[in-house]
Amino acid sequence: MSTQATTELTSSTGVHIASEHEQAANPTVQPDVGSEKPFEIQFASRVYRLPPYMFGRINQLLYDKRRADDDVIDLGMGNPSDAPADIVIKKLAEAAADPDNHGYSKSSGILNLRREVASKYLKRYGVRLDPESEVIVCLGSKEGFSHMCLALMGPGDTAMIPNPYFPIHMYSVALASGNVIALEVADSEKFLSNIAYTCQHLYPVPKVLILNYPHNPSTATVEPEFYNEVVKLAKRFGFMVISDFAYADVAFDGYRPPSFLAAEGAADVGVEFTTMSKGYNMAGWRVGYCCGNAEMIRALATIKGYYDYGMFQAIQIAAIVALRHTEAAVETQASVYQLRRDVLVDGLRRLGWSVEKPKAGMFVWARYPEIWQQRMNSMDFAMMLLDKGNVAVSPGSGFGDAGEGFVRMALVENENRLRQAIRQIGRCLEREASVPPG
Repeated sequence: MSTQATTELTSSTGVHIASEHEQAANPTVQPDVGSEKPFEIQFASRVYRLPPYMFGRINQLLYDKRRADDDVIDLGMGNPSDAPADIVIKKLAEAAADPDNHGYSKSSGILNLRREVASKYLKRYGVRLDPESEVIVCLGSKEGFSHMCLALMGPGDTAMIPNPYFPIHMYSVALASGNVIALEVADSEKFLSNIAYTCQHLYPVPKVLILNYPHNPSTATVEPEFYNEVVKLAKRFGFMVISDFAYADVAFDGYRPPSFLAAEGAADVGVEFTTMSKGYNMAGWRVGYCCGNAEMIRALATIKGYYDYGMFQAIQIAAIVALRHTEAAVETQASVYQLRRDVLVDGLRRLGWSVEKPKAGMFVWARYPEIWQQRMNSMDFAMMLLDKGNVAVSPGSGFGDAGEGFVRMALVENENRLRQAIRQIGRCLEREASVPPG
């Protein structure tokens, strides 16, 4: 194992713990009879474990520029810009007009939707699921993922996550008062080796392994055999697995992302979260689901039962129609993303960037040119592209230290807008190259 990986294991939890100095700056207010003191709001310790929001500066500049009527091409967030299939929207309107659908729903989702999710898993992955005990509907997979961490983790528990990481993979663990070990994700064989090494050398053994393939932000992918090895490690060392399968429906060039649950014995050790946000263009609808180990599903259902009364039933009914009748539209949407990928990658290569074409997902993960890495970090580079080029991208450092030197670009604009973004990036870099550093 590399020295860097060992250092991560021994010294990096990836979460911010408030120092004594910081705690002193936020003292608990003690009552003082006979005198008045300014009222102070005291946050829970878990709040102090969260760092400042990495994208705050970019979002504020983006907001200011749009208020000034600047035409900013926003490739920063993976927010689908296309609409769901007409049949789905029609069913939503029809179901919303039915007064019976406006009461509280079940926090675990209506049974017919859970049956449809189970049907999809059987048809696509050959995985048999009991919709009563092995499927639960979530208010988007992000909500479900966060509540699953609350159900499984507590003080002293550790989770292993990919590095670079999607922020919720890190901070949902922190909010559950757990610790994090971030392991390099680019090489799947090395990732497996580091999981084994971590479990052999850490006591107590990590409680949870979080997986995310196709990976956000790096777009790394795996083959089915990878999950077979994960299940073996989970059973050997006794950790649970949470697979974030958000980009299951967005793949290119004939690649078919495998499901963790298709591995033999996977349901013995873990669960998988999937969403209808991406391939079905239903991001704002907040429809996600979790499938797999019945005990973990039951734990999630317990937490959700205290937090929510379920999703608006009309949305669930429309989601059934989407799962049942729009698979062709999902395939078409993947083709749209593939064309956008080609336009963006080819354009960046013409600018001299070294960029690989992703096999799946809705992002391009691009290492920006070395000359610019010598001058500025990824946050400053992203700010420059936005301020001087009117193109918003996500800085790699927003996904952990392993993301430094990269930017993430979302495939959410049409081909013409992407070509325009390439032109604006090229002009910006050409212009700014003549400006002395600092």
